[in-house]
Amino acid sequence: MPPRLRLSAHSALRHSGRYESKGPFRVATTAASISQPSIASFSQIRTAATASVAVSPTPYYPPTQPPSHRRPEYRKSQLHRQYASLLRTMPLILFFQHNNLKSVEWVNIRRELTKALRKVDEEHAAKGRTDLPPLADIVKIQTIQTNIFDAALRVVDYFHPKTTAPVNDDPSSSPILSRDDPRLTHDLSHTAYQAVLDKRGKHDLAMLLMGPIAIVSFPLVSPEHVKAALSILAPSPPQFPAPTRRANPGYYELGTQAGLRKLMLLGARVEGRVFDDEGTKWIGGLEGGMAGLRAQLVYLLQSVGASLTGTLEGAGKSLYLTMESRRIVLEEEQNGGKKEQ
Repeated sequence: MPPRLRLSAHSALRHSGRYESKGPFRVATTAASISQPSIASFSQIRTAATASVAVSPTPYYPPTQPPSHRRPEYRKSQLHRQYASLLRTMPLILFFQHNNLKSVEWVNIRRELTKALRKVDEEHAAKGRTDLPPLADIVKIQTIQTNIFDAALRVVDYFHPKTTAPVNDDPSSSPILSRDDPRLTHDLSHTAYQAVLDKRGKHDLAMLLMGPIAIVSFPLVSPEHVKAALSILAPSPPQFPAPTRRANPGYYELGTQAGLRKLMLLGARVEGRVFDDEGTKWIGGLEGGMAGLRAQLVYLLQSVGASLTGTLEGAGKSLYLTMESRRIVLEEEQNGGKKEQ
């Protein structure tokens, strides 16, 4: 017995047989109907392609990512921007030379540095001082790439554009800027690169930025925190004594001492000025910190004012005494040498 066909399959076969004779005619008609639009669309595409080759589109740069002389996706460019931001936001930076410290030694040094700075913050809180925020968690020690740091330092200190023209995102209002447009004045621009190209090796810190360098950055100028940092990283008694073994036994661990022996203080950058190691120790040795420095400044100004007032008053007093003595002499001469009783 032959197999039965399902209703759906049977209907499909019947419909296919019905339109089998009309298939070629319909296909030919369809091909003829679409031949003209296809040829027209192909010619339009070809014309558009020729026009696009003849007139190249103007490059578009978004305002949040202007063109730069250095490729922004490279790690060197990111380090350049990071170092420039650090130099602008950190008014006090200590420079140390390090000699192949291990990761364990860096961990121990950072731990002891944070512990010493936190102790200073606790002393300020106990005294009720509110002029300085806690700095223990903000002060960082890190290694740097000296060549990139030197380039960022030259841009920050020597490149001061008079006018900064922002990139406009509206192409109809102003033309799209190229990579070498002089109106671009950001840190990675061609203008900044050309402005500091002849300053290479002329900065005061250029002699220090040689070899492996580590920096300690402070967000505020605080002599107390500088003293605490120097007592840990570069102790020199009696001004910067190291903590005692009983007070801080972790400081005398083998890994910590091995790392500290590989550090050497070079200098500091304070408010844009460069100090050597002795100048850095002078900053850390200010009694009373910034408050003590302000008190000394007020006392100096008061003493200068008092001495100036005394000098001005002394001239007037001297003139008064001279005139008074002369008046007495003239009166004696008029009275015949007799003094008035």
